[in-house]
Amino acid sequence: MADAVTRWNDVLIKVIKQVGGPPGPIARGGAMMHAAVYDAAMSIVPTHEPYLVRVPATESASLDAAIAHAAHDTLAAAFPDTAIDLTAERDKELALLPPGTSATQIAAGAAVGRAAARAMIEARRHDGADHQQYHVPGSQPGDWRPTDSTRAAATPQWPAVTPFCMASGAQFRPPRPGGYLNKRQMLRSPEYAAQYDEVKELGGADSTARTEEQTQIALFWANDVDGTYKPPGQLFALTHAVSADRGLDVLENARLFALVGLALADAGVVAWDAKYATDLDLWRPQTAIALADDPVDGDDNPDTEADSDWLPLLQDGEEHFSPPFPAYVSGHATFAAAHAAVMRRYFGTDNVCFDAVTDDPEVPAGTTRRFSSFTEAARENARSRVYLGVHFQWDGDHGFLSGTALGEHVVDTRLRPM
Repeated sequence: MADAVTRWNDVLIKVIKQVGGPPGPIARGGAMMHAAVYDAAMSIVPTHEPYLVRVPATESASLDAAIAHAAHDTLAAAFPDTAIDLTAERDKELALLPPGTSATQIAAGAAVGRAAARAMIEARRHDGADHQQYHVPGSQPGDWRPTDSTRAAATPQWPAVTPFCMASGAQFRPPRPGGYLNKRQMLRSPEYAAQYDEVKELGGADSTARTEEQTQIALFWANDVDGTYKPPGQLFALTHAVSADRGLDVLENARLFALVGLALADAGVVAWDAKYATDLDLWRPQTAIALADDPVDGDDNPDTEADSDWLPLLQDGEEHFSPPFPAYVSGHATFAAAHAAVMRRYFGTDNVCFDAVTDDPEVPAGTTRRFSSFTEAARENARSRVYLGVHFQWDGDHGFLSGTALGEHVVDTRLRPM
């Protein structure tokens, strides 16, 4: 059954779909909302330690009113340009308050929610998310560069965004792919050639080697285009599905969604740190396959063969494209692994069966995939990026490892029982 937390999660997803953009800002906004909601809830029913603040409150204060105001105010701050009428959404929630809830109880709850929101908004006011930074693409073999002129580097400032639960993105920075000391050695390696050949064979728009199920997996986890709920939104929707199956109440949901939100926000920082804040800055398969044999820009690997007509399966309408940021590591893999780690820790087991859904326009509406564990879903999510033609396998492998370590850190250090 839906409650105030899950209903506001639905509003968050509506906002994500309407606003669009890269996943980092989306995950940040989700964390702001859910952590403020959690602080508001814990101020009235203090079962666990707060994230930022415990607001003085009476037990009679309306919990749902507190959640409504905390969610409304933080969403409005995190997504100031949204066309979703958040005030109408708040008023709709307040209209659902139980009959007999007094004006005094509503006012007390509203004060708690607004205070929790203010604390969150102030904490994120100078976190670097709005910093204007430009990324100059490299020109050496292996360097990332845009695959078309309309897709410049997205959110290059994100490695410096203040994390929610860790010291910096470098805290969970992955090792260099293959352990090679420099990019030239990596490109000349047999491991690189093997991963190059794999994505070239399985991830192409016109691949005949990719199975029907692999194509379904690729598109199911994509959600890369505006109008979808993007990777963080898909994982928030998955959280809602599992919560409903397990019958969590509003306080349990407040903590679960806050942990998920915090982990996803920091996963964006971890992945973008690896993408932009190191000297790796790895090119996408689309660029690698086009330039492999180039005498100046190529990989200098005799075991790779170029194909200037190769395009990834990922598409936006009729256009096949690669996401506008470096390949290593995979953001999808990092988000998915952080989410799975939180869910395992929260429920005390990995072996939970659930149906996942997707919002990708290339997948028929109502399509679901059944999983028997959180890890299974996260690993499939990571692997899907090879089938989609936008990542090498080690992008997913190391994103998964970093995301796992991050997610465990979030649950082990935040929102603990009192």
